[in-house]
Amino acid sequence: MGDKKDLEIGDPGMVRRQSIKLPTLPKALTLEEKKYLLAVERGDMANVRKILQKAIRTKDIDVNCVDALGRGALTLAIDGENMEMVELLVVMGVKTKDALLQAINAEFVEAVELLLEHEELIHKDPGLHSWQKVDPDTATFTPDVTPLMLAAHKNNYEIIKILLDRGATLPDPHDVRCGCDTCIRLSTEDSLRHSMARLNAYRALSSPSLIALSATDPILTAFQLSWELRTLAFAEQESKAEYLELRRRAQKFAVDLLDQSRSSQELAIILNHDPEAPPFEDGDHMKLARLELAIDFKQKKFVAHPNIQQLLAAIWYEGVPGFRRKSPLEKVMILLQVALMFPWYCMIYMIAPNCATGKLMRKPFMKFLIHASSYMFFLFLLIMVSLRAEVEIVQMFGTENMIKQLQMELKKQRGNGPTYLEMMVMVYVLGFIWQETQEIYVVGMRSYLRNMWNFIDFTRNFLYVLVALLRFAAYIQQSAEIARNPQTRFIPRENWDAFDPQLIAEGLFAAANIFSALKLVHLFSINPHLGPLQISLGRMVIDIVKFFFIYSLVLFAFACGLNQLLWYFADLEKSKCYVLPGGLPDWDNAGDSCMKWRSFGNVFEASQSLFWASFGMVGLENFELAGIKSYTRFWGLLMFGSYSVINVIVLLNLLIAMMSNSYAMIVEHSDVEWKFARTRLWMSYFDETATLPPPFNIFPTSKLVMKLLGLRKKEQLQTSQELKEKDDVRYTSVMRALVWRYVSAMHRKLDDDPVTEDDINELKGDVSALRYELLEVFEKNGMDVSFTDRKEKTVLAKRMKIWERRLMKDFHVAPVSTLEEDGKPVHEDSLARFRRIAKMAAAAAKGSKWDQTLAATGISSQIGRCRTRQSFKNQRNLQRAIDEARKLVLRAPIHESRPTTPMDLPESTGQSILELIKDISSEIKENNYSSASMPRTPINVGAGSSGLPIIKLLPPSSKTNSLSSTVRSESPSLLKDLAVPRPVSPSGSENLQPEPSPLKSIRVAGTSPPRVIKKKAQAPLPESNMTETKPQSEKAPEKVDTIAVARPVAPEIKPSEDALPPPPPYSKNRPLTDKSPKPPNRTPAKIPRPRSPSPSVNTVPESTNSNSVPLKNLLTSLSTEQLIPPPSTEHTDGRSIQDVSTIKRQPKAGWL
Repeated sequence: MGDKKDLEIGDPGMVRRQSIKLPTLPKALTLEEKKYLLAVERGDMANVRKILQKAIRTKDIDVNCVDALGRGALTLAIDGENMEMVELLVVMGVKTKDALLQAINAEFVEAVELLLEHEELIHKDPGLHSWQKVDPDTATFTPDVTPLMLAAHKNNYEIIKILLDRGATLPDPHDVRCGCDTCIRLSTEDSLRHSMARLNAYRALSSPSLIALSATDPILTAFQLSWELRTLAFAEQESKAEYLELRRRAQKFAVDLLDQSRSSQELAIILNHDPEAPPFEDGDHMKLARLELAIDFKQKKFVAHPNIQQLLAAIWYEGVPGFRRKSPLEKVMILLQVALMFPWYCMIYMIAPNCATGKLMRKPFMKFLIHASSYMFFLFLLIMVSLRAEVEIVQMFGTENMIKQLQMELKKQRGNGPTYLEMMVMVYVLGFIWQETQEIYVVGMRSYLRNMWNFIDFTRNFLYVLVALLRFAAYIQQSAEIARNPQTRFIPRENWDAFDPQLIAEGLFAAANIFSALKLVHLFSINPHLGPLQISLGRMVIDIVKFFFIYSLVLFAFACGLNQLLWYFADLEKSKCYVLPGGLPDWDNAGDSCMKWRSFGNVFEASQSLFWASFGMVGLENFELAGIKSYTRFWGLLMFGSYSVINVIVLLNLLIAMMSNSYAMIVEHSDVEWKFARTRLWMSYFDETATLPPPFNIFPTSKLVMKLLGLRKKEQLQTSQELKEKDDVRYTSVMRALVWRYVSAMHRKLDDDPVTEDDINELKGDVSALRYELLEVFEKNGMDVSFTDRKEKTVLAKRMKIWERRLMKDFHVAPVSTLEEDGKPVHEDSLARFRRIAKMAAAAAKGSKWDQTLAATGISSQIGRCRTRQSFKNQRNLQRAIDEARKLVLRAPIHESRPTTPMDLPESTGQSILELIKDISSEIKENNYSSASMPRTPINVGAGSSGLPIIKLLPPSSKTNSLSSTVRSESPSLLKDLAVPRPVSPSGSENLQPEPSPLKSIRVAGTSPPRVIKKKAQAPLPESNMTETKPQSEKAPEKVDTIAVARPVAPEIKPSEDALPPPPPYSKNRPLTDKSPKPPNRTPAKIPRPRSPSPSVNTVPESTNSNSVPLKNLLTSLSTEQLIPPPSTEHTDGRSIQDVSTIKRQPKAGWL
């Protein structure tokens, strides 16, 4: 307490802190509020209606109360999918709060439609919506969540379509790098909420149903969204996993749409669609613009789809039909023929490009074979240059004069020009440079840089150009030296300068040869066996680069340390090495010193030594330097050992583990990765450009001459607007067909799902609601049938209700209707015509994008508005129902209306034994009364019931059965004849007066009243508390009560011949108590004379339901016509069921 007081008062010397606002948690519920929520949860319409009517008048309970978990009455009704209860609560004025979001989250479509209409009625612009008024600290959903966003999160096609048809919009999230005032303010106020709002928005945008309904081009939208999510994943590392998951979701949607294509024509229309290019016609060359876009956006699963691969394979092998079906030997012979004759094919194409051979060379597969053959010949030239083929050939096959001349030329090592083979290599390099230049011109620099193999080509060409420049510079330099002194021509290489231009050129030429040979790996990606392996190796290179970053950091750190420790002693070894005149090393006498000083002479040499130490090339003898002390040697060896442990043992094994893990991951997706890489290779040969390979592409051809002279037929670049519109319509029709098939397939998949726990819970809720409806019917039909126009409720499964709803509402699985599909109305005035034309112009604008389609062209709205005649009628009916409910509540007198049916509350622990004792004592008290009452007694399963009369109907053999089984075993005739219990006084004490028997009909003018006969029951036997029941044909004498109940004239219900006979008497031993029942009077009762009803009887006139007459005229689309029954203007008689539990049956309480 002292600590609390200190916290409250605080130190006077300290500045008073600002009070922290704590969240407002749900308050404790009263007993009546608990009964109210229990009745809503269990579907007790009668009690909920009475409680609401009483609460509105007396304000004794809060109808908007919530339980400990924040669930209100509407939330409970929505969770139970009780549409009638939802309608009742909405009409009676219960605040909806976030009920609309709860209904969307539960995918309760009927409730969503009702709550949308109700929200439109009560919402006033620019005020907040109902779900925005909920306390954000205890709200289920964050403030940025809108109905359309939540429906997109749930991916519910039907709810999304309802909201989009109403005109609901989705806010377009700003770019992650946006610097507008709004983004800066939101990020400054709460960066977490700002980030989560962006994530929720993109989670909604990636919904397949939303894309299918709102996007005019769903595949393109999925591509763009996937790429944007990839960018966000790397920009916001905190939510990287979520963004990548959304990216996979968008990619899967595009693949699922593609999976619905059923013909090559549909596939060709999809892949060749390009709004900015001439339309694709059947038989034209396929440009595959959409497929190129998929490759640019890295849609690997889309590209690797079997449908696309089959189409690409058909295009690839178009020039060589049947190639895949040939034997391996025949394939090898075709490849050798093309490889050996490719110069002949190239020359024919240069002369006659339109001949049969020229047309064959334009086919993708033949173009690839010719280009590959040309590149293989280039590699053969490089090998010949590396082997100095000119020298070897002359030495092997030349004459003596040729050999002598060659030897004289070999002595001239400086000032030599390029050989014939080197000149051929340079011609090839010029062809490669021209080929890369054409590719950059055609595809653009950005697309060119996206292909990593282009970096290798660029590096190779750059190195060859440097070699040519350095060789030219060396030739000029050496020629000048030879002109001054001809003897410099014969200087051997070992006497050249270390950085001579020719030596540098030879080093760069060797590196360029490596890159040239690596290009073969790219060509091998077409092979199904080498392709996946090449992809795996390429992916592991990334791991090697990551590893070498850490490895180089550790190596540099230890190199600096060892160089700082041993530099002095390395200089001593260096001075021992360089002792010859001119500062030359003495390798003959001091070779060991010449080797040791390089190990740690500087940081660069120390780094090299440590690198080779990883492979065991450096030993401990390198630390035996001249003049080194033992302490310095110890620290040097300690540092070298630490480096060996870290880099050699730990990091190298880490690299092996990383590569193994990467390979295992790549193998799972190796097929997709390989097909994606192969498609990129195929696509580079599908274009009609660059038919000739290097070096033939640098020579002029007849096609180029004809083009320059203007003799070649120009391509038709301009296309009529009519053809473009035709192509757009054709593409749109194909996309809509794909969307329809996709949505239909998804719905069929949902229908095939097995029964889940939610289905069982729904069935339980239906059974519970049916139970309370039956109790209400028993209550009304037993004594009072004034409410006979009660509509019949059909209990259907959820899938059946969905099907019936969609059938009756003409639900179509299709995107949101566009203006083109609606067509011109039959009767259209000038204003409507202007609106239609304006919308068509806005929709046809080139600047229209997907986000603009979502935002529409009007005011942004979260729920939209009613746009159909039926929705307007539903909204008007809802408003009328709310008004009628308000009138009925105001007119209904609470004190004279029938009270609510007693409800059982859940028992707490320890109440079962007390209830058992109470039941036993109450049953003993009731023995006398029950023996004098009618054979048919009402079912009472209340927690505080004074007895269980239903057991009196059971035979002795079934006294261990539960009440539920007894009720199921009763015949309809027995249930129909159940009587009502004795009335309960307002004070709660039971009225032990004999209860009047039910009346069979009301006396009608001109007819005699029914004769009621009452027969006294026998005295209870000592060993039994039950009496022998009489057959149904016997009627017990009964005195006529002075209170009658008005009801329609109904024929007397006679027991059927095949009805079940009454059960035998039920005997049960009871412990003797002090209060024994008095024996009933055995004197025969007098038969009362028929008499007319007393004038004091309150009859129910025919106009009782006058207040609800307007509700009957409502359309059947809403079930709110008869939500509010007319309140009874008179007090019900004692024969109404007053103490029947309408909430929950308590198991085994007082039964055994």
